[in-house]
Amino acid sequence: MGGPPPILPGEEPPPYSAMPAGGMPMINCRVCQAMINLEGKLHQHVVKCSVCQEATPIKEAPVGKKYVRCPCNCLLICKATSRRIACPRQNCKRIITLNSPANLPLGTTVVATFSGCRAVCGHCNETFTCPRSSCLVRCPYCRKVSSVGASYSRNRSLIYAIVGFLFLVAGVAVTVGTVLANAGSGGIYFIWVGAYVVGLLNLIRAMYYASMKVSHLEGRQE
Repeated sequence: MGGPPPILPGEEPPPYSAMPAGGMPMINCRVCQAMINLEGKLHQHVVKCSVCQEATPIKEAPVGKKYVRCPCNCLLICKATSRRIACPRQNCKRIITLNSPANLPLGTTVVATFSGCRAVCGHCNETFTCPRSSCLVRCPYCRKVSSVGASYSRNRSLIYAIVGFLFLVAGVAVTVGTVLANAGSGGIYFIWVGAYVVGLLNLIRAMYYASMKVSHLEGRQE
């Protein structure tokens, strides 16, 4: 005997009804299905649930606007013509692409979907969303950068290390060749100094990726 299902695309906000005993208008929360007392709130467009603290619309969105329910359950209001919207919550911050049909009536609520992944931060162990299963991400909680999956940082470290060693070898070869040939051209010195600098920068970058913390996908450990 559960409450009504969540708002679906094209569905209007649920009608409120009066409780037989007290005669007070009530409505089901669209997130946790708890009953919300609407007494003194009928002039509002949305009401806040005292159980889950999420918002539920009780009226159609203002003209030219539409409701969007983020996967984190945050209720957003945006322009009816909007195709992208950002969730303002600090622990979410996802960018939502809206693919709702253009012929939906104004005031309806779109339930947004998100095709990203959920990862556990390697620094603070908080769970957050990321766009891909293999990338660099900045945790919205601790603001530190980590690699989603060990393979991403490992591969980047290997690539930078190889490039760095190649430049160092090239620098050594040019240096030895210059000494043996007794050449003192300024251009030659510029080449081998540049090779050393580029090689060292790549090795430093390789060490950065090698020492980077790894954030694991939720429910998976590498």
